[in-house]
Amino acid sequence: MSYQINDTEFKRLSGLLYDIAGISLSDAKKVLMTGRLSKRLIALGLDTYTQYYKYVTDPSHADELRFMVDLLTTNETYFFREPQHFEFLKEILPKSTERGDVYHVWSAAASIGAEAYTIAMVLADKLGVDGAWEILGTDISHSVLEHARRGHYRLAEAEKIHLPYLKKFCLKGRDDQVGTFLIDKKLRQHVRFEQLNLNVEGMKKMGEFDVIFLRNVLIYFDIPTKQRVVANLIRSLKSGGYLIVGHSESLNGITNVLTAVKPTIYRKP
Repeated sequence: MSYQINDTEFKRLSGLLYDIAGISLSDAKKVLMTGRLSKRLIALGLDTYTQYYKYVTDPSHADELRFMVDLLTTNETYFFREPQHFEFLKEILPKSTERGDVYHVWSAAASIGAEAYTIAMVLADKLGVDGAWEILGTDISHSVLEHARRGHYRLAEAEKIHLPYLKKFCLKGRDDQVGTFLIDKKLRQHVRFEQLNLNVEGMKKMGEFDVIFLRNVLIYFDIPTKQRVVANLIRSLKSGGYLIVGHSESLNGITNVLTAVKPTIYRKP
């Protein structure tokens, strides 16, 4: 059976995703939606996306609604993506940290953890693997966070990791784990992952951070959602701290609280 989606069904499901996550899907994303959700229709024995919409909006099927959001919000990520940001991080890191002065970094759209562990490698290299630093990784998707917590990846995903870091912070799989690598436990102990919807009005303060990475996320939001998400994050950014967005993103017209110090890099006064 071919699971085609009509305009009304697409608008209903994309509207539901917008209400939950603030993500706007253009008509060009119909193929993505059908590609990711058609298997759910098969698994649930449903014939149309109208039936699926009714199913996920039934309060008794909250788990399926969460799964739908997971499927539609999982985006591309890889280690050392947009490397200029990690070079900047090296530049602004303190020479060392005192025991009571922990350096905090937040990966606000952590996905499967590649960004958070890239940050961890940089901090471990500069501040020591036993230094006073912590990383928070958050994402709306529960499934990608489970992947991130394991810190276990295909060896092909190590392509962008600098060789010294790869040797120092990653363990190559053997026997039945050949073709994979594991982030060293000493690094993983500095990183925690939590489920979080950045789009929630008045989102709780997540702590106080020296640097927040919010990369390649804002492109999926409309202006009001961008403003809400950025305002949520600014509340958790220390004075003098930095917010870093993706190379194709800008905070122009989004907030006047932060000052641009470089393209895609902003500082809180």
